[in-house]
This record gives sequence, structure tokens and C-alpha cells, in this order.
Amino acid sequence: MSSFAKVGVFVDNENIRRNGGFGMRYDILRNFACRGNAEPIRLNAYVSFDRRRAEKDVDYRININKFFSSIRDTGFKVIEKEVKWFTNEDGTEFGKANADLDMAVDALLQSENLERVILATGDGDFVQVVRALQNKGCRVEVIAFDNVSQELRRECDVFVSGYLIPDLLPVKDRRDRAGWGEVGSRVRGTCYFYKQDDNFGFMKFQKKIGEVCIVDSREKESPYNTIYFNKAALQNNFDLSELPSRNYVFEFTIKEKSIRGETKPVADEIDLLYKYSNI
Repeated sequence: MSSFAKVGVFVDNENIRRNGGFGMRYDILRNFACRGNAEPIRLNAYVSFDRRRAEKDVDYRININKFFSSIRDTGFKVIEKEVKWFTNEDGTEFGKANADLDMAVDALLQSENLERVILATGDGDFVQVVRALQNKGCRVEVIAFDNVSQELRRECDVFVSGYLIPDLLPVKDRRDRAGWGEVGSRVRGTCYFYKQDDNFGFMKFQKKIGEVCIVDSREKESPYNTIYFNKAALQNNFDLSELPSRNYVFEFTIKEKSIRGETKPVADEIDLLYKYSNI
């Protein structure tokens, strides 16, 4: 995509929240969407609101309104979908606040003025929406965390794991104040090279927000960086024969160690965070 593209972002907040993205930062999402000097034409966040609970639970009412306000502060329009309550045959109550249809209709109608559409959802129900947007000439990117539809990943032009976008989801194990990508920081990445016989490899991670399609870290405009790791740094037990693989998302600490007499950054304290299914 060229610079100054017209962008629309449509966030299925409940899907993101339930599937690994609780705490996602909307300001970072906006920055990612606007990479390359793109212009945000539409920024929509579809959220659920339980009116019945709000009438009884003061803390919920206060906190949910603060959350909605924080989203609006980043320039997003908040579309509230009220929770509706139903009763099963056994008398069990359950609530639903499905915003899929609203989000799909809005994305299709508003795509007339867009060149790039970003859907923040892992819901496979959006596959036909992706196809329709592409037929209208839009480039469609999908951002999600866990439980992402394989078909949705196949149909979109670009799928980006939300775990891999710098600072989009705060690192829970924050051990210091180092910024993302600096020595001492915890970041997330994937293993793109592993030499089984010698038990070492290289991780790739986004050092900054940039054009994710420039995958060669040696290119000046690439947002990626690569970093060495040794098998001993891996904290989890899993099948190493599957490495390298982009389906594994790792979280690791960037440290400096002496390698053959030269101080270099390395990935240490490596945890397996998530594994995506093969497409």
C-alpha cells in the first residue's frame, strides 16, 4: 500500500477480549493502522453493555463507562450493543450481545471511501465480509490473538497476530522499564530459523510499527529485527522438530551475552505463548 492510504478499522471488542486480547491498547491499534502515513477515515469499536448489570453494580457501571471513554479518547467511535438475556429450557439464563451484523454492514457500507480495511476479530463469520470488501477493491488485514478462524486467515490479504505488534498487548511479565525491543525488555516473536543439530536458532520480532510485508530485516524500511537464541533458553517443553515455524508465538527477554568474545543481544527466558493451527 502506498502512503496516505485511506484506512478503516473495525474492532469486534468482545471477540478480541474473550480470545487473548484483554487489555489491548486502542491507541497502538490506531498507530498500527495508520502506518505509512495512512489517513484514518473510520475507526469503529463494537462493544457490549449490560444495562441490567449496570443498574445493580455501581463498579461495573463506572468501569465500563471509563473504558468506553478511553476508547473514544483515541479517536474511535464506540458502538454499544446491549446485552439481551435469554432463558434455556432448563431455566438457565444467558446473555448475548452479538455485534457481528452491525460491524459487517458498517464495514461494507463505509468501504466506499476506504482503501485499506482492518478487521480486529478472529471470527470466521467474517470470511464473506472479507471477500466482499476485496471485491470492492479494498485491501483487508485481520488482527487477532487466540482462536482465529483458519479460513479467515486464508482469505484476508494479511493476518497479523496481535501478540506480535509492539505494545499492542502489554506484556504481563514486565520485569523492568525498558522499552519494547531494548535490552532488558520482554518482547514477542517467532522462530524463523533453527538448526536442530547445533541447538540454536534465530527469533524474528517487530522492533517498531511499520510495514509488516517488508519481511527481510536487512531492508532499511523493515520493522523487523532478528536475534540469536540457544535451546537452553527455552522454558517450555514442546516438540523442537517443528521449529522453525511461524505458528509458534514466543515471549522472551532481550539480554546481552558474550558470544565468541563479542557482546551481542540474545533471546533469553523464552516462553511459548501461543500456537496457531496450520493453515
